[in-house]
Amino acid sequence: MEFVVAKKESKRKHVPQRTCVGCREVLPKRTLIRLVRSPQGVLVDLTGKMNGRGAYLHDRSSCWEKGLKGPLAHALKTTLMDEDRQRLTAFAATLGNPEDTA
Repeated sequence: MEFVVAKKESKRKHVPQRTCVGCREVLPKRTLIRLVRSPQGVLVDLTGKMNGRGAYLHDRSSCWEKGLKGPLAHALKTTLMDEDRQRLTAFAATLGNPEDTA
């Protein structure tokens, strides 16, 4: 008499992947910073739960510089106003990561 023992395959939890609009690198969603287009302008969404169209950037200054030149506005399907650029540039300065880590 033979018994067939079925092995339980452990299901890996699905980890959402997102693309950094600055460098186009695909990473887990939680490792990137979300930016949201809202009626108040483009805002940084640290919770990842704000309503509105979102785009993602690394915490690297080079990604923020590249993203603010055009890819971010394109991803959010909007035009970045001067106040949005100032707000995002000020946030990027607080990241404390002036050099690329990759």
